[in-house]
Amino acid sequence: MIWPADYHMHTPLCHHAVGEPVDLAAHAVARGLDEIGFSEHSPMPRDDFDDWRMHDSAMPRYVEAVERARREFPQLRIKLALEVDYIPGHEDWIRQLSERYPWDYLIGSVHYISESWDIDNPTKLSEWKKRDPWEVWSVYFERLAQAASSGLFDIIGHADLPKKFCFRPERDCAPLFERFLDEAKRADVAMELNTAGLRKDCKEIYPSPQLTRMAFEKGVPITFGSDAHAPKEVGADFQAAFDLAWSVGYRETCRFTQRRRSVHPLKQDE
Repeated sequence: MIWPADYHMHTPLCHHAVGEPVDLAAHAVARGLDEIGFSEHSPMPRDDFDDWRMHDSAMPRYVEAVERARREFPQLRIKLALEVDYIPGHEDWIRQLSERYPWDYLIGSVHYISESWDIDNPTKLSEWKKRDPWEVWSVYFERLAQAASSGLFDIIGHADLPKKFCFRPERDCAPLFERFLDEAKRADVAMELNTAGLRKDCKEIYPSPQLTRMAFEKGVPITFGSDAHAPKEVGADFQAAFDLAWSVGYRETCRFTQRRRSVHPLKQDE
């Protein structure tokens, strides 16, 4: 099978991953992938904003590590990217980051629904028990819609992240999904199928089949990502992600070079 590119991978510079880019690249070759992309958690204006992202001073090391992987694995197309948190009011910082290096793409993700609560952080799990899940999901998807409409990103990451710890609203979330997807379509931004959810409490790809089906119906393009934080996770569960995409109707995926998108067919095994 010609696998989709794995566009979501991390390095030790985020302080919670293992394996240098050369190690992840080696695993990608062993898995049969022909294209990958590194998308480290981008710096914030303050290095002490949280403890799970690359520091600003580490950016040159990050770029050099990716360049080394390119040199050592010339048979593998390796893209340079960032995963960037969308927090309202930080748009100028994101624009500044986007100009630092020749990124191939930027993944826009929402982890924070306030300046202090990153909803997927296991050390802050108790916050969930103080909140109505519908309220949290509503704020999250409003921010995700803002991220999609901002024009700052090429891909929107793990689009239903709030399900990570299995705190789900009892109400149908379709209206929340629709608002986000309408903005993604309007801005012509892609949505990733992220297999990390299968390794979390929710045991489900981000996004859910419902959201993925709605995305296809609205014509939102897709990419694939393992969200690898270790070499063994590169390309993890890509068959499941492929099957999800195919089942709702997708026959194409996207790749990026210098922030220009190209479309490539999804092909099942003969």
